[in-house]
Amino acid sequence: MSIVQPFPAGGYRFISHQFQYSGGVAAEPGSRIERARFMRPVPLTEGFDAIEGYLGGIGRPPAALCACELRSPAQFSDARFVAFNRQYVERLAAWEIFRDEVNPVARSNVCPEIDPPATPSFYVVSYTVPDGNSTARSFVAAGSGEARDGGPSYEGRIIRPGDQSPEAMREKARFVLGGWSSG
Repeated sequence: MSIVQPFPAGGYRFISHQFQYSGGVAAEPGSRIERARFMRPVPLTEGFDAIEGYLGGIGRPPAALCACELRSPAQFSDARFVAFNRQYVERLAAWEIFRDEVNPVARSNVCPEIDPPATPSFYVVSYTVPDGNSTARSFVAAGSGEARDGGPSYEGRIIRPGDQSPEAMREKARFVLGGWSSG
């Protein structure tokens, strides 16, 4: 069962999911989530540097990073996906976001068929900013929120893999949004 946890350093709460990403994030009262897209996909190391510089430039700590949308050249094998994710969380650990195998940052990872990047890259990042005037609630759902915990492989955990029928989308949405009811 998913658990919603606060991440006070970032001004948001998150649905616990896998070590490499959360199931989704929602801004805490007094904050809102903003989204910024790179002009082109930026490789991970360069992207992390750009994110840190951008957030610092607007007076936000790295902990304000709450979600990212990645682009990759192709689907990973399960073993390569774990290795990639261990590399990915290293910078988040250095920023004191990733701790004790818990990562509050939501993420999606798309493998475009047309013009894929040469290496896994950042495409979009979302981050929190203070907002004492807004009553609107902002959130970002992770791209893999439809994957159950546990199981032998990532593909084996996906709810109705490959099925994009209206019924499957409703089932996936119920699963993803059900996580918010526990917190």
